[in-house]
Amino acid sequence: MNHLTIGHAAKLSGVGVETIRFYERQKLIEQPPKPISGFRRYPPETVRKVRFIRRAKEIGFSLREIRELLGFYFDTQISCEEVQRRAKVKIADMDNRIAALEKMKMALQGLVDECGNRDGDCPILESLAENPEQESEP
Repeated sequence: MNHLTIGHAAKLSGVGVETIRFYERQKLIEQPPKPISGFRRYPPETVRKVRFIRRAKEIGFSLREIRELLGFYFDTQISCEEVQRRAKVKIADMDNRIAALEKMKMALQGLVDECGNRDGDCPILESLAENPEQESEP
């Protein structure tokens, strides 16, 4: 595979051209120099990196974390154990976010259930309008 235009690199990577430009601005991939006349040409490695980024995003890594993982991928000194440790930290973070989402879901479900048992004002809207820092009125 020879050097590619941004459009061809994007197509092979399964992303849009703007995604590649975004990754360049985020310093996840390098922007090749632009020749005096013509288009930038991307090395085949760009496709591999963009696919790597896409897959890492799909399993929940942030762009900051992906930048680190890319560095690890190209650093032969990094151990698999270090990458595994970071993945376990990410899993713990996901578990915490799932627990927080479950708590929010239960709170909202409680308000929805209360709606069915009440006429008049909407408990959901009333709850959203409350100021939790303000003491209840006498």
